[in-house]
Amino acid sequence: MKRSIIRESGSDRAFTIVNYVMLSIILIVVLYPLIYVVSASFSSSYAVLSGKVWLWPVDPSLDGYKAVFKNKNIVTGFQNTFIYTIAGTIINVIMTILAAYPMSRKDFRGRNTFMLLFVFTMMFSGGLIPTYLVIKDLHMINTIWAMLIPTALSVWNVIIMRTYFQTTIPDELLEASQLDGCNDFRFLLKIVIPLSGPIVAVIALFYAVGHWNQYFNAMIYLKDPQLYPLQLILRDILVQNEVKVDMLGDLKTAAARQGLRELLKYSLIVVSSVPLLIIYPFVQKFFVKGVMVGSIKG
Repeated sequence: MKRSIIRESGSDRAFTIVNYVMLSIILIVVLYPLIYVVSASFSSSYAVLSGKVWLWPVDPSLDGYKAVFKNKNIVTGFQNTFIYTIAGTIINVIMTILAAYPMSRKDFRGRNTFMLLFVFTMMFSGGLIPTYLVIKDLHMINTIWAMLIPTALSVWNVIIMRTYFQTTIPDELLEASQLDGCNDFRFLLKIVIPLSGPIVAVIALFYAVGHWNQYFNAMIYLKDPQLYPLQLILRDILVQNEVKVDMLGDLKTAAARQGLRELLKYSLIVVSSVPLLIIYPFVQKFFVKGVMVGSIKG
């Protein structure tokens, strides 16, 4: 049998062409800066400083990456960021589950009141100065806890996870487990969490990205450079242009130092982005299933 082909009208064809053109332009605008940063990081310092790099690396060199891993401050920043990200994400996920699951249970009295109080904190907060005073009174200034405790819970993620529990975990499953003698904690650990793998993976990635890119809290609460995360060091290099001589190695001329200073910026951007780019493909498949299913009902 011959397949019937619906011919596009002239206006439909023009609309399709315009869409392709606009999407291509947007793709170029978004993709070119990324390509430029990667190409500049693999180019020589002279090529970067003289503006010869446009699309592909010029005079390929690894001097920028050698300078990144040679500097002790950057290596320490990497270590601190990994610690903050891993420990903070674990705390975040545990706190989010413990807050979301009770409010998803229909037999939990006062759940609407608690949910209202949670949402209230999204609309109103004490502000920066009161928050700083609280952290100071708790003796968390210039400690690792200042990077973990203030951001231990996101109300938005609690709402997403609570909705997921409500729409995915049926009440009949709870009743069947209770008939078998399963208590609430065992039901949560053995049944709810294993069935909620997609939303847990998505929430964990959200928290991990937030911790990895965190620099504002570090700038406020941390004073010891040994506790600085990578993003704060990257901010000093990119925004304030603070690059010490020991970061640049044994260079003979001021021009070479300036060129390597510019090269170090691009190399550090690439290096700081690689860990998240490696993790993202493994979690991407959970995004549609985890977030969309959890947002069907309010």
